[in-house]
Amino acid sequence: MSSLSLDHTHDPSLRSWVASSNTNDTDFPIQNLPLAMARAAGSSEPFRPFTAIGDQALDLVAAADLGALPAEVADVLRACVGQGLNPLMAAGPTLRRRCRHALVAALVEGSEGGGPARLSAALVPQSTLEFTLPCRIGDYTDFYAGIHHATTVGKLFRPDNPLLPNYKWVPIGYHGRVSSLGVSGQQFRRPLGQMKAPDAEPPSFGPCKRLDYELEVGALVGQGNPQGQPVSIDQAEDHLFGLVLLNDWSARDIQAWEYQPLGPFLSKSFATTLSPWVVTMEALAPFRRSFSRTGDHPQPLPYLDGAVNREQGAVSIQLEVHLQTAAMCAAQVPPHRLMRSDFADCYWTFAQMLTHHASNGCNLQPGDLLGSGTQSGAQPDQGGSLLELTQGGKQPLTLPNGEQRTFLQDGDSVTLVGFCEAPGHRRIGFGPCVGTVLPAITG
Repeated sequence: MSSLSLDHTHDPSLRSWVASSNTNDTDFPIQNLPLAMARAAGSSEPFRPFTAIGDQALDLVAAADLGALPAEVADVLRACVGQGLNPLMAAGPTLRRRCRHALVAALVEGSEGGGPARLSAALVPQSTLEFTLPCRIGDYTDFYAGIHHATTVGKLFRPDNPLLPNYKWVPIGYHGRVSSLGVSGQQFRRPLGQMKAPDAEPPSFGPCKRLDYELEVGALVGQGNPQGQPVSIDQAEDHLFGLVLLNDWSARDIQAWEYQPLGPFLSKSFATTLSPWVVTMEALAPFRRSFSRTGDHPQPLPYLDGAVNREQGAVSIQLEVHLQTAAMCAAQVPPHRLMRSDFADCYWTFAQMLTHHASNGCNLQPGDLLGSGTQSGAQPDQGGSLLELTQGGKQPLTLPNGEQRTFLQDGDSVTLVGFCEAPGHRRIGFGPCVGTVLPAITG
């Protein structure tokens, strides 16, 4: 059995004794059970592994101490305290599935051994927790696998040749900055940088004027590979641990000046926001889709092509971006949805991205982060960034309260939302990924 397989844990009729997990609109029914690192808000205790169930969170170490988890699983979860989920990631998919099966058995309605009486002491409201990054992330690679984004942005700068010749052949990526990764709720300063106005001869230095978000999905690596040992496309799924939402904030004016010839640098390194809950590959099994290329696109080279990837490599995730300005927040106006797209449109699967990343012998490690690149839809109103939605700042967006935006202003808060739906299966979600822009430090 693999992370692609359906089993009893995906049964849509399963209900939990945690009542809030049984509502139709929850992100966290018993069929999901994502993982995160958290602690009591305001405390100085070490962060510990939790799983989400409805609006509650189950302390997995406390559950292990109460005898709800197999000894082998319990030992690995205890090793995560203060360290992140890396020990569980390194342990591989078989142990991760044992953990999932044990949690379903403990949380299901009518569970043997008296679930509520046994585990209520290990259950806390999510609202009482503070979160940190789910693991120690040693390396972060951001791919450029959203073809609709790449085409739209390419047309802005190269109308006659929007996609460069290698785009349809190789998963393009660059190495990002780990130190500025933050978890949902991240607040960051508007970056300073060097930029050049079209009508200016020398460049200038100052606060970014064209600050943007990027709607992405992130994959966290589970098992690593030894240096020099590639990972085949047929093995790649076993090296993927789970997915998160990812906002790769971008300073478009700094980027335009610096990115040639070596790509993004300071325009991307100031902040990247992740959702705290990792939705495991097992939970995503019901939402897998076939991966195929139409006749006008080249087929992947053999090392990026496999039967399993063709049959189930894509994942359908409904993705949204919501914006709340400082004025909206003050007036208690909820965030406004700007767009929606489907991650199934991604030009490369995460298995292909991981395989390509390791194809030269690069040694991936547990907890490494792979970003998907901006996930836009095919329609103009499905842009995954303001750069697309405003056509490079030429067509301002008008918000419900009358404010307009071409790019982000100080005080703006952006929320990424992701959820999966399929006939005959329970809806699952990722929880919000929120980041807020603070003024630049210029003094």
